[in-house]
Amino acid sequence: EVQLVESGGGSGQAGGSLRLSCLATYTTSCMGWLRQAPGKEREAIATIYSGGGSPWYADSVKGRFTISQDNAKNTLYLEMNSLKPNDTAVYYCAASFLPSRLCTGRFSVSWWGQGTQVTVSS
Repeated sequence: EVQLVESGGGSGQAGGSLRLSCLATYTTSCMGWLRQAPGKEREAIATIYSGGGSPWYADSVKGRFTISQDNAKNTLYLEMNSLKPNDTAVYYCAASFLPSRLCTGRFSVSWWGQGTQVTVSS
């Protein structure tokens, strides 16, 4: 069983930055971040494959958010820059064992954390 615990959420201002962390009991081949904004569907925003290759980003966050991981610490990060009010959402860390071709925005989540609230004010 893979357990994930997010931290780093909170309130931020438009144009500012926040850094989310996800501590995992085990680093899987495919890890990522998803979010669900009020009244919106859950969406994957970034994924990273431990075996290599470039991370995947949703168009809504491309160029502003950066996903990374520290394998030694079993920790996944999401650096959020140039925050916008519509970034307000509950952010979830997610993990799966998947081949690289499936580690995208439509990846099948096997485990995810409890979520952390991010609120961006204008």
